[in-house]
Amino acid sequence: MDNQKTSNKGAVNSIYEAVSIIATAVVAVAVAFTFIFRTVGVVGDSMFPTLRNGDRIILSAYNFNPAYGDIVVTCQPEDSPEVEDVLVKRIIATEGQTVDIDFDKCIVYVDGVALDEPYINEPTRDREDFTQPVTVPEGYVFVMGDNRNHSTDSRDSRIGMIREEYILGKALFRMMPFGQFKIG
Repeated sequence: MDNQKTSNKGAVNSIYEAVSIIATAVVAVAVAFTFIFRTVGVVGDSMFPTLRNGDRIILSAYNFNPAYGDIVVTCQPEDSPEVEDVLVKRIIATEGQTVDIDFDKCIVYVDGVALDEPYINEPTRDREDFTQPVTVPEGYVFVMGDNRNHSTDSRDSRIGMIREEYILGKALFRMMPFGQFKIG
């Protein structure tokens, strides 16, 4: 009888420990994805070839300082209601920098220096309604899609410069499709 009680008690303790471990893991993941990481689906081809329509990416929303080359997810809800809610773009310039684009030579300049952009799909020919040069104001960034001639970005007055407070996070890696984790 005592052996059966001890055996039952051990089984209950094992079940309790397993449930406790699973619950702790679920809470830890929920907290991490609420405060530190986010997942976002890519809609459209504006970031091709780096990201494709339907890709799912993981963002870091914690302690993020915008820098040139970062792929970010952003929104500007009251500034451009006719544009998609969430935009995935690459930071080209940060506050205080001047952006100029030579559309004849298809070269983007930041502070007078031509950018080396191996990540773009094709040379930048599409002007949108961009008037140049522009200096990025404090608290803003200038973003462009990697598929320059098929991207609505800071060259378009409907988007314009992006307020840093509207950056949801920096893309860390691709979650889907599985096996293609690296973001170039």
